[in-house]
Amino acid sequence: MVPRSVIEEIGALYSLPEVALRVNELLDSGQATNEQLEKIIICDPGLTAQLLRLVNSAYYGFHRSIETVSRAVSVVGHQDLRNLVMAAAVTRTFKDVPRELVDMETFWFHSITCGSLARLLAVECRCKDQERFFIAGLLHSVGKLIFFSKFPEQSAQILGDKDQSPEAMVAAEKRIFGFDYTELGAALLREWQLPEGMCELVAHQLDPFSIAQRFEDACIMHVAVKITDSVEPCVITTDYNFREAPPAYHLDAWHALGLSEELVKPLIWSASSQSMNILGVVKPGSNLIF
Repeated sequence: MVPRSVIEEIGALYSLPEVALRVNELLDSGQATNEQLEKIIICDPGLTAQLLRLVNSAYYGFHRSIETVSRAVSVVGHQDLRNLVMAAAVTRTFKDVPRELVDMETFWFHSITCGSLARLLAVECRCKDQERFFIAGLLHSVGKLIFFSKFPEQSAQILGDKDQSPEAMVAAEKRIFGFDYTELGAALLREWQLPEGMCELVAHQLDPFSIAQRFEDACIMHVAVKITDSVEPCVITTDYNFREAPPAYHLDAWHALGLSEELVKPLIWSASSQSMNILGVVKPGSNLIF
């Protein structure tokens, strides 16, 4: 069994909504107009409602109500629009994951926090196209959801192990399946035809030194994932306290980015705050649990 064969078996079960694909494709063309985006978005009433909730939320803090999609697109901007569309799309795509294995509100809070932190780190490191880090962070753990859905018994076994650290879980995935969630997630992103650079960020998130190109990008992703693992767990377990664990990132990756604890601490708080706002839009009421 290889990641690609698993993705081929699940077929259309985990396909992105057509609206998300069309918005993403139009934005990638570099020629998107607000009018074109509006025509696509209004075809999806759920996405339309989420967009209007976002622009009227505390995240933006506008004093006047925004009531049209065209105005909302103008206010949000194309990059934030892409992030919202992807967040809304993936949270709706994975809706049949066994609840006994994962709390989806916790999972998406972790994922959005990782995306927000990765983007903030990219800003600090002055990387280009910083919004792509949000999407990569948002999607970095989708491979776990496929494991939970397609292999619930094996996943329960992994989650039930005494050592439930992220590193131990990855080792268990490789032992049981022959590959881990990062490889499976990257295969799904390629099936969605997302940019190869984004797929590579997901595939190499645990070992940035295994990628020949985009080394700095890989280090940003790696550090964001490991910090998020330590402060906002992806899966809440009973025997392991994630919040007591220091970030388990490679020190060489940390030093390569020239980061300091004083710099990163406020970014973590900012990422968590942003995540509550975004999660409250794409899954109303979810942020009330935190």
